[in-house]
Amino acid sequence: MTPLNTKLLRDLNSLKGQVLTIALVVACGIASYVTMRSTWSSLYESKDTYFERYRFADLFVSLKRAPESLVPSIEAIPGVHRVYSRVVTVATVPMPELTEVARAYLVSLPSNGEPTLNGVYLRSGRFPRRGRENEAVVVESFAKAHGLVAGDSIPVVVNSRLRNVRVVGIGLSPEYVFLGGVGDFVPDDKQIAVLWMQRDVLAPAFEMDGAFNNVALALQPGADEKAVMRQLDLLLEPYGGLGTIPREKQVSDFLLNGELAQLEQMATVVPGIFLAVAAFLLNIVLSRLILLQRQQIAALKALGYTTGQVTVHYLQLAFVIVALGSLLGLAFGAWMGGGLTNLYGTYFRFPTLVFRITARVAIVGVGVSFLAAGIGAITSVLQVTSLSPAEAMRPAAPARYRRGLLDRLGISWLFGVSSMMVMRELRRRPLRLVLSSIGIAAAVGIMVVGRFSTDSMDNLIDVIFHQEQRGDLTVAFLNPQPVGVEHELELLPGVLDAEGLRVVPVRLRSGPRWRESAISGLPTPSRLRGLVDRNGHTTTLPEKGLVMSAKLAEILAVKVGDAVEAEVREGKRPVLALPIVALIDDSFGLQAYMNIDDLHRRLHQELSISLVQLRVDPTQLDELRRRLKKMPTVAQVTVKAVVVERFKGKSAETMRVTTLVLSFFGAIIAIGVVYNNARVALSMRARDLASLRVLGFSQREVTGILLGELAVQMIVGIPLGLLLGNYWCHALMNTNDPETFRFALHVSSQTYAFAALVAIGAAVVSALLVRRKLSRQDLIEVLKTRE
Repeated sequence: MTPLNTKLLRDLNSLKGQVLTIALVVACGIASYVTMRSTWSSLYESKDTYFERYRFADLFVSLKRAPESLVPSIEAIPGVHRVYSRVVTVATVPMPELTEVARAYLVSLPSNGEPTLNGVYLRSGRFPRRGRENEAVVVESFAKAHGLVAGDSIPVVVNSRLRNVRVVGIGLSPEYVFLGGVGDFVPDDKQIAVLWMQRDVLAPAFEMDGAFNNVALALQPGADEKAVMRQLDLLLEPYGGLGTIPREKQVSDFLLNGELAQLEQMATVVPGIFLAVAAFLLNIVLSRLILLQRQQIAALKALGYTTGQVTVHYLQLAFVIVALGSLLGLAFGAWMGGGLTNLYGTYFRFPTLVFRITARVAIVGVGVSFLAAGIGAITSVLQVTSLSPAEAMRPAAPARYRRGLLDRLGISWLFGVSSMMVMRELRRRPLRLVLSSIGIAAAVGIMVVGRFSTDSMDNLIDVIFHQEQRGDLTVAFLNPQPVGVEHELELLPGVLDAEGLRVVPVRLRSGPRWRESAISGLPTPSRLRGLVDRNGHTTTLPEKGLVMSAKLAEILAVKVGDAVEAEVREGKRPVLALPIVALIDDSFGLQAYMNIDDLHRRLHQELSISLVQLRVDPTQLDELRRRLKKMPTVAQVTVKAVVVERFKGKSAETMRVTTLVLSFFGAIIAIGVVYNNARVALSMRARDLASLRVLGFSQREVTGILLGELAVQMIVGIPLGLLLGNYWCHALMNTNDPETFRFALHVSSQTYAFAALVAIGAAVVSALLVRRKLSRQDLIEVLKTRE
């Protein structure tokens, strides 16, 4: 073994505490990057594989009724590769254990059982057989929620006729990764089902023999999608076509892509912060560590070692530390990434989900760390080797102190000798104070980032469910009901207040831009439904004109004073020109609002009600729900408390894991930064402190001088870290899908307190360890100087 390798082993042993903490900082940076990037790439690859294997369509059209003979005309449109016509409708499922009636999408299957597009993956069981009525494949989410297996039966109301449908299979489809609509706040797996049934069973029940009301298309490679959509809309318009929807705007794919896009941005911003902080701290700490060996470097040069050999030696020291951190980071990242991917798998509902770390992710994570370590090591070694060996072997020349502001004011005696020594040292080395404070600030900021999402989620729930939705229960009807139905509901036992609303599904269009939405007709003023922006400010609904989400206006490229076309999706489907009179920066979805009287006037309809919001006596809620279930006109009953609980349950587990991991990483980085700052300060000032002990300063006074500098770094770093964390939180807010949720940044005082207390705790632990090290110093050994 060469002398330099022996020295390397001795250095690693003598610096084992610092080596471990630096390696942990590196591991945190790499692990966060590997976890989030690999999770995102695994989910994205699983989605692409699933969609390709099960032939997810490119275009979708719903219509009233068209003859099957029209299919060849659709196939003849240039660019169309495959056409799959079918029957798709809605039914109710009165499950005995549910207080409310569930709803189901009934989707026809061809006679051979296998759809040519939008295939069904069978998790278990088989497809319905031709000639056997009332057999169905049930979507997995609904089956799991109710504990259904092949062979069970469920009640389904098919076109007002109750049928006992036998479950013969449990399945998944790329068309129904997410159930419900864009406007459904939190779809309930118990309340929404998909049933795939034989077409010769569904068609007669809905008068669709030889006809279809839904068609899916696959396009040829390179086909002009917009041209195909235009021709398809013209062809299907006489048959009640509701307009062609491309894959990216199909509800399930739209929501799935929004979730993946949000995860991708999160997997870029958060690991980027961690990796940058870890690289910065690694560079700073290693630079200081190597500069402490100034005299050893000079001795090696004097003994004939070249600058290249010395540089390689210290690169080996740096790379051993980074290699240890990289191994820990990759192992921890693989473990956490696999767990996080499985957690998302319960939400995304893919047939198969395989987690893997790509070579690119591993190379980027490890490469950034090695690069930062290499730059720090080379810069420090070259700084020392630029001096002659004789000069470098001498201790650094003492700094020239000057009278500071307190000295010139004549009030320095108020602070005591120890405090003045701390201040002079800080004034002497301001860059060290700045860099150390930035390191502490970065650790504090990361802990703020780790916890703020919970705060913002709580604020979102308060705005939507307490300030906007002031009722306790919402009753939706199968069809619009005459005005007065809300007064009938108000007479039910337990109802304290009732207010009716009219919801009209529309496609809002401005030139080539459009979005599916719904216009909510509200009374003015409304008692149970407020217009509240994401910051909690209330907007008054005007008597005339359209109020829309600011995000929707941005997508449509319109402003107040412009008009939009509203293509109504019900009844006679008129097209309305609606003036925009106000915008609201609301929290959820792409919404539009009008005064209910003005809405009906423009529709040329009598006043009607789509849903009723109720404020109820909590003690009579269960009985009220049972009464509502028995009403034939009621399609759905939504209890606000249940929705809030479900929403928290859907997001809580993922958020809790992410928050725990980020907070843990932030705490590790905080401990690593503070401990290494304290140890480096002790090593750099060991001779000065030993001299003070010899001159009569007590152990307590000397410790105070050393730790006073650490205290100042904390005083500067913690507030800076809170500001930095707030800035990073702002950056992370942009990772949310703006068409679903728009969070207002909200960081609670508890989060700020947590971040500050963890940093202070790290400082206290580091101070105790350094004090212990200081008390064990051999003063004679420390005061020896090579001349």
